[in-house]
Amino acid sequence: MSTTQNSSSTPKFENELDASFWNQRWISGQTGWDIGYASPPLVKFMEGYPNKDAAILSPGCGNAYEAAHFADNGFSNITLVDISEEAVSRLREKFKHTPQIKIHCEDFFKHQGKYDLILEQTFFCAQVLQRREEYVQKMASLLNKTGKLAGVLFGVSFGESGPPFGGDEKEYRELFSAEFHIDKLEPCYNSIAPRAGSELFFVFTKKQNL
Repeated sequence: MSTTQNSSSTPKFENELDASFWNQRWISGQTGWDIGYASPPLVKFMEGYPNKDAAILSPGCGNAYEAAHFADNGFSNITLVDISEEAVSRLREKFKHTPQIKIHCEDFFKHQGKYDLILEQTFFCAQVLQRREEYVQKMASLLNKTGKLAGVLFGVSFGESGPPFGGDEKEYRELFSAEFHIDKLEPCYNSIAPRAGSELFFVFTKKQNL
């Protein structure tokens, strides 16, 4: 990433948020981010997405309820990435007869590919604050020209005690505008009940010449 911090100002858990950390969360059932079904904001957004053959990426996909829903509704080119071997093992069993879904067990920041659309759902908030610029740059690098990044961000702050890690609209506009046009960034009207009033829905388009 483009900036670094001293160990004295770095959360004590930063180095723990690796494959081992997330794998253990899956094994022990500590998956509080998992709502058990496809995210309503993403489902609604994709109802109006015109290209069923678009290359779609879902990073930090977890149980990938959204991918299952989209595949059932005609989307033909979906890629899932998760760093947890346990999560990916479950996904490979779940989608073994779903050829339109490709699955990778790897660190998102090392993933290579080109996509028309990347969907964000509780992945950004799982990254330590020091990696946010790197996240934005990586997302832009994975998108085709005029590709879009869309999804949900927490619009409230949780401090540095996460994950999850939150933020606010002003912060996100400043962060993402380096690489993206801000098409939409507004309060999410169809969040699940426990997150009502705490989420922002967004659609960002990759800037040209990047």
